[in-house]
Order: sequence, then structure tokens, then C-alpha cells
Amino acid sequence: MSIQQIIFMVLSVISLVSALGVVLSKNPVTSVLCLIVTFFTIAGHYIMMNAQFLAVVHIIVYAGAIMVLFLYVMMLMNLNAELEPQKRNWLKYAGAISGGALMVVLVAALRDASMPALSSQPTDIGLIKNLGQLLFKQYVVPFEVSSILFLSAMVGAVVIGKKD
Repeated sequence: MSIQQIIFMVLSVISLVSALGVVLSKNPVTSVLCLIVTFFTIAGHYIMMNAQFLAVVHIIVYAGAIMVLFLYVMMLMNLNAELEPQKRNWLKYAGAISGGALMVVLVAALRDASMPALSSQPTDIGLIKNLGQLLFKQYVVPFEVSSILFLSAMVGAVVIGKKD
């Protein structure tokens, strides 16, 4: 086994365990922290696929902004187990049955799927340099139009915020 396969296996195991921690955790704060670990391991997979820009954006957007927002909302909600209504048993069984049915459908759909062989040559597809060159050479007009749109949205937000 090569070092890439070992890193992939370690990242995959950590990702699966932390994803199970998100679903099975009874404490919402622990669940959010497990979700952050899952996002970091997914970013590690992006780095292994030579998509550094996607990994950095994934960490900034998901693990940075959205998870901090989730954590603050959870802490402000004041969740108490005594105030939470108890779930009925038939609802738990219905969830288990529908989850099992979903697993059967996914296994049946992916049973005949084939994976293309990976090339051993390194590619430059996900590099930030190539993305920047493509963005500023081929897609410069849509990029500038979107920047004008964002600028007008910021000016509108300031104007709305200044009204008394």
C-alpha cells in the first residue's frame, strides 16, 4: 500500500466515524463538533485530489462560518432534555424501516456501478494558478459582472442600514 492509500483510508475512517457521531450524538454541541471534524476530513480528501482551492473554500465556508453559526444557535437555544417531548416508539421504528429501505435502494443502484481507473500521472486541474488564469482570461466578463452585482448589493445594504 502506498502512502496515499494509507492517508485516504485514515481520512475515510475518521470521516465515517465523525459522521456517525453527528447522527448518533444526543448532545447537539457534540454533534456540531463532529460535523466540523467531518468537514475537515472532506477537505483533506479534496487536497488529495489536488483541488487545493476547493479545500480552502470548503474549510472557510463550512467549517468556519456555517459551523460557528450552528454552534452559536445551539448555545442560544437552551436545549433541555426535560423540556423535550418524548418520541413515540412507532416513529422510531418507521425511521429505522425507511432508513433500511433507503440503504437497500442505494445498494441496488450502486451494485453495477463501475469505477474508472485512476491515472498515476499528476494533473493540474484543481490548482489555484490554473483556476485564476481560466477565470481572468476566458471568464473575465462574467467575473466582472458578478463583482458589480456584489458591489451594488453591498451599497444597497448600507443604504438600507442607514435609513432611520
